[in-house]
Amino acid sequence: MEQTKGVDWTVIILTCQYKDSVEVFQRELEVRQKREQIPAGTLLLAVEDPETRVGSGGATLNALLVAAEHLSARAGFTVVTSDVLHSAWILILHTGRDFPFDDCGRAFTCLPVENPQAPVEALVYNLDCLLDIMSYRLGPGSPPGVWVCSTDMLLSVPPNPGITWNGFRGARVIAFPGSTVYARSHGIYLTDSQGFVLDIYYQGTEAEIQQCARPDGQVPLVSGIAFFSVETAEHLLATHVSPPLDACTYMGLDSGARPVQLSLFFDILLCMARNVSREDFLVGRPPEMGQGDADVEGYLQGARAELWRELRGQLLTMAYVPDGSYSYMTNSASEFLHSLTFPEAPKAQVVHSQVEELQLLEAGSSVISCLLEGPVRLDPGSVLQHCHLQGPIHIGAGCFVSGLDMTQSKALHDLELHDLVLQGHDVRLHGTPGRAFTLVGRLDSWERQGTETYLNMSWSEFFQKTGIRNWDLWDPDTPPSDRCLLTARLFPVLHPSRALGPRDMLWMLDPQEDGGKALWAWRTSWRLSWEQLQPCLDRATTLASRQALFFRQALHKARHVLEAQQDLSLRPLIWAAVHDGCPGLLLATLDQVAAGTRDPGVAARALACVADVLGCWAKGRGGLRSGPAANPGWIRPFSYLECGDLPRGVEALAQERDKWLSRPALLVRAARHYEGAGQILVRQAVMSAQRFVSTEPVELPAPGQWVVAECPARVDFSGGWSDTPPLAYELGGAVLGLAVRVDGRRPIGAKARRISEPDLWLAVGPRQDEIAMKIVCRSLDDLQDYCQPHAPGALLKAAFICAGIVSIHSKLSLHEQLLHTFGGGFELHTWSELPHGSGLGGGWQDQVGGLMPGIKVGRSQAQLPLKVEVEEITVPEGFVQTLSDHLLLVYTGKTRLARNMLQDVLRSWYARLPAVVQNAHSLVQHTEKCAEAFRQGSLPLLGQCLTLYWEQKKLMAPGCEPLAVRRMMNILAPHVHGQSLAGAGGGGFLYLLTKEPRQKESLEALLAKTEGLGNYSIHLVEVDTQGLSLHLLGSETST
Repeated sequence: MEQTKGVDWTVIILTCQYKDSVEVFQRELEVRQKREQIPAGTLLLAVEDPETRVGSGGATLNALLVAAEHLSARAGFTVVTSDVLHSAWILILHTGRDFPFDDCGRAFTCLPVENPQAPVEALVYNLDCLLDIMSYRLGPGSPPGVWVCSTDMLLSVPPNPGITWNGFRGARVIAFPGSTVYARSHGIYLTDSQGFVLDIYYQGTEAEIQQCARPDGQVPLVSGIAFFSVETAEHLLATHVSPPLDACTYMGLDSGARPVQLSLFFDILLCMARNVSREDFLVGRPPEMGQGDADVEGYLQGARAELWRELRGQLLTMAYVPDGSYSYMTNSASEFLHSLTFPEAPKAQVVHSQVEELQLLEAGSSVISCLLEGPVRLDPGSVLQHCHLQGPIHIGAGCFVSGLDMTQSKALHDLELHDLVLQGHDVRLHGTPGRAFTLVGRLDSWERQGTETYLNMSWSEFFQKTGIRNWDLWDPDTPPSDRCLLTARLFPVLHPSRALGPRDMLWMLDPQEDGGKALWAWRTSWRLSWEQLQPCLDRATTLASRQALFFRQALHKARHVLEAQQDLSLRPLIWAAVHDGCPGLLLATLDQVAAGTRDPGVAARALACVADVLGCWAKGRGGLRSGPAANPGWIRPFSYLECGDLPRGVEALAQERDKWLSRPALLVRAARHYEGAGQILVRQAVMSAQRFVSTEPVELPAPGQWVVAECPARVDFSGGWSDTPPLAYELGGAVLGLAVRVDGRRPIGAKARRISEPDLWLAVGPRQDEIAMKIVCRSLDDLQDYCQPHAPGALLKAAFICAGIVSIHSKLSLHEQLLHTFGGGFELHTWSELPHGSGLGGGWQDQVGGLMPGIKVGRSQAQLPLKVEVEEITVPEGFVQTLSDHLLLVYTGKTRLARNMLQDVLRSWYARLPAVVQNAHSLVQHTEKCAEAFRQGSLPLLGQCLTLYWEQKKLMAPGCEPLAVRRMMNILAPHVHGQSLAGAGGGGFLYLLTKEPRQKESLEALLAKTEGLGNYSIHLVEVDTQGLSLHLLGSETST
């Protein structure tokens, strides 16, 4: 399922055998368009075959007519015109005949495949694989025209199959390698050295097969895929008005024409093969037609004559895909099981399924879209599909069990199945829905002339064992040649007094001494043969039931992923819930997880997933995800969370959420508030670090005496983002940072003093002696916005709360708390000489960077409570000075908006997007390599670390590199070992590790020559070896 540019299909047509399937299959196509598997502008059409047995050729001609008709109408024509084909890429997919192992046919056979890169989580049907192959592997590069693809085979195609289209004309068939043994029962191509098709053989003789063999001994198999150029498609379309070919289309049949059966390959394409003569062509008959009377043969000759007249002049070439593989989906249960299992795999294949006791699944078995509760044992070579079962159950080797639910589990409790195919079917009998069950043997043949067995035993043995008689299954006048598994009335579809279950078939395996009750119940039921059952199958209910089961197991998966804290993304599942119109069930599950856990990290991620559901539900129409989250309606649930009452908080959030689901704008605003709720839990998780912070009583400074703290800035060399909650305690963080002075100064500071008033006087400024903003807090209400980063003085307020000076939840007022403990209030000034948005601030690396001097690595484990430990990095003697001589800061003049960047990164982390998870792990691992480069004292190695680090930052936060900054970095690149924007990027400071020492003036001159770089400045930087400093000043008058 590639993500590269695929074919922008004009029309996709899915042909179907039954009228009742048209609406169902149309809906399936539209679902795939919603999932972006199909381009948004593609016209989707499910088209019923004009007659059940028109063959692949007739179905192709009819589908082409329908496509041309729709495109003509869309273009404003009142009649069908082939002109509309000239700019159209058309894909016709044929669903073909009934399939004994899937009620919806081979196209909708579910495969043991998951696509972790898919934007929407979904079952992978054979149709999906073929759509992907046609759109991204075989189709790209082809000119306008018509692709035809059967869905009755399993294909594998390499990403670049090497098909060229230069100067292409005519028609082209796609062939895959096969053995000469396989070719005996399949179609193969004979070509010349230029790739022109000379003949097409079906079940050819040994001589014919050897004639087609390639140098490697393989033969080119007929794969069911063909392409018609516009010119050739026009010629084919022209036949729809010519009797008897008009009978292949709905128009001809509506006009009273007699149906004709045509093969795409052995009628339509065969007449273009160079070695085929007109005489041989007219007397031939396609293999799918079988034997018939002379009248039918004459009718077919007329159809072939018309094809020869119209198409003989067209070129037919073959494209061979040597690295691909082709496997026709036969009616053999053994072959079908082999295609769904992996005998060499070390463990069972479990796809889109939740299994409680995985150890009971043997290697070589497969479980596809199932929910298995309790002990369910599955032996090698067996497949469970679309089942919700409750153990104890033992499925022996060689079994295929599909379509059973919990209510049917008991029927399997006392049995051990071997070499059997047991299926549950949704049926509709005269408009009434119901369930039926079929049971056949793995070795039984579905062919009319196949082995005469049932349940892997001869019919005579079966009759003797069960008491069933010949006349129970066939009418007396049924010819012996027609008495086969297909026509035997074996399968109950209606019982006079109760619902049917698997036991209505399973009793045949081991008839008990029950006085004939089971046999009598079977005989009194309305029974159908397999052939009679097919038109009664309710494919709409079948597909809906599969989707419902998929979501049931998906909800179990979501719960398990969150509670087990797995790094699996739930975003594709969220999109699946939104596209399929059932986000409510997922929201309820996420609520249960959040309310039921004791881990604030698990709860925060669950709430983030709720926000994701709401955001996806808005489908991009409600505004930006980032925004305020303080609407009064959400205060009550937030207050529960603040107080630690998680269950009531989650319940109140859900109650409020229900009021915000009516339109996209409200959904987005609700999503913002759920992110705000998650941040409360993140804050509580971070506060768990308080247990590692100790304080001791000291003599208070005198009122009015200033206590001044100053610290260096920090520059991150590796591991940034991993220190940011929740990554710091979910992933575990490791950041290598330097404490630095900028232009010889330690640019960050604070001073505080006691005041007599029981208030908090707060001031913020760019320098120690300059105030830009003043805030006075006289009550606890004034501190309530301490957790809103954009609120004035929020960081200073948070400092008083985190230090334990003030309790925001205390029953005492702010005045009472301050007077009781300190005899008055405090005045606090803070300053930073660095520009706003400089990038020299972040997660816990800020505290480590300011408190601890020199070069160091801070680390936090993936656990709560959060604890940060610091290791000083020892470097070679003199290297600190060397580093300072080669390190420069360039202020880019671009103010970064880290808050929005942070929200985007946390959203991606909570969603566990695979690229972000992988990159986060790489950030941590790279930190240890960077530390080693410092220990070696290697500037070139450190430059490589910086370059890689910047690439990692860009992966973490796409958009963090403004164009002006990239331009500046390109200019500086020849002169530096490495460079990176500080912090999250987006602007602020760019730090350089220059190749030559003391390059400030040289680089200033270099940048001055370049226009349009804006208001940049270059600053000296040196490693600070002091760290945080404290000193006392004398008493001053309050400002």
